[in-house]
Amino acid sequence: MFTKRQNAWLNETRKGTPLGEVMRRYWIPALMSEEIPEPDCPPVRVPILGEELVAFRDTDGRIGLVAEHCSHRGTSLFYGRNENCGLRCGYHGWKMDVEGTILETPAEPPNSVFRNKIKHPAYPTHEAAGIIWTYMGPADEMPAVPNYEFMKMPLNRVYAAKSYLDCSWLQGLEGECDSAHLNFLHRIFGAKGYEDTYLDKYPEYTTEDTDFGVRMVAIRDAGEETYFRVSSFVMPLSVWVPARTREVHMYVPIDDGSSWRWDFGMTAEPMAPDEEIPRRDQIGPGFVRHRRADNDYLIDREEQRTKTFLGLGMNFLGHDAMATESMGRVYDRTTEHLAVSDKGVIAVRRFLLKAVENFQKGLPLPHTSKDPELPQDHIDTFAAHYPKGSDWRKVYPHLAKKKATANGTGSNAGHGVHEMSAATAGNGKE
Repeated sequence: MFTKRQNAWLNETRKGTPLGEVMRRYWIPALMSEEIPEPDCPPVRVPILGEELVAFRDTDGRIGLVAEHCSHRGTSLFYGRNENCGLRCGYHGWKMDVEGTILETPAEPPNSVFRNKIKHPAYPTHEAAGIIWTYMGPADEMPAVPNYEFMKMPLNRVYAAKSYLDCSWLQGLEGECDSAHLNFLHRIFGAKGYEDTYLDKYPEYTTEDTDFGVRMVAIRDAGEETYFRVSSFVMPLSVWVPARTREVHMYVPIDDGSSWRWDFGMTAEPMAPDEEIPRRDQIGPGFVRHRRADNDYLIDREEQRTKTFLGLGMNFLGHDAMATESMGRVYDRTTEHLAVSDKGVIAVRRFLLKAVENFQKGLPLPHTSKDPELPQDHIDTFAAHYPKGSDWRKVYPHLAKKKATANGTGSNAGHGVHEMSAATAGNGKE
């Protein structure tokens, strides 16, 4: 059972909090490239990790992510002018570049050098896969941008959807670490779904700590075969899941009681320019879902009796949000009763807590290599069938366990590139 201290540790991500300082040692998604689509376009607000930030794309196409409130007297730079390679405050015209250098203070005397003494808070950014990533920690501890396969793919092979979640980031993340709920929350009556790929509702769980986080394996009886589902918790806020073959779901804290959910995926073939991006149809203006708590997620009780387990259609964002938001904005885990089916959740919590504890002792964090070419192909997710009685480690050798713990040390047991195909992916759909 969680203590109140542990619950606070894994929910609070402001500057100076234990987990907040850990998260600031990683590259995390800040906003979608399309939110600032062209040079000198309007700036946008970016609230993450308890900070109020503003992003802009300058005249040369460089991306700035800066503190929202002007260093002069605190006016919001969201209302500023994005012009001539800088963002100019609307109050007194102070202008700063993407690195936070104060370029102009036009209300001061012409010979004033006061601006040279000030640096506006700004964070480095990296644009890849249609997402603008940021690093919010100390410059000397900055890791390499992760060398994931999808970070190097052309834009017509990747897609992203972002939506607001009215609860703690951890509640959303933990939903991804729980394979047992597939039999219930997402069930569609009379249609071939997850529950038709295996005979039992009680997966056999295996979890293991790795150099990147926690590998979670759920095995079920599928008659003459075994149904195998592997997901990966990747530090500090992502879970790779076999939805629509493969997706990465990321939960970025806005504050203690709200977060951004990111659904990021890869396609086997290039997407057409007018092709519908998965889940975008479930999200309205401001990245707010159509199905929300204030409209009871548009639940249809007749549908719940006859067509779906939940009565929320085939709307997976709505399903997951109902389960996690209805716990409250910050769930009190001291009141819960964990069971065998929560093994993945337990393993991820332990890993996070251990990482925070080790970090406070001055030990290195896992998955923070400074090597930009470090192979990451052993991080994987898929669902498949294989012959009953086989050893999954031999069937999928690229998942060879990395002998590492939350302190980031350990050796590579060996792995190879794993290219997913429709046949390999089996029934890992959403």
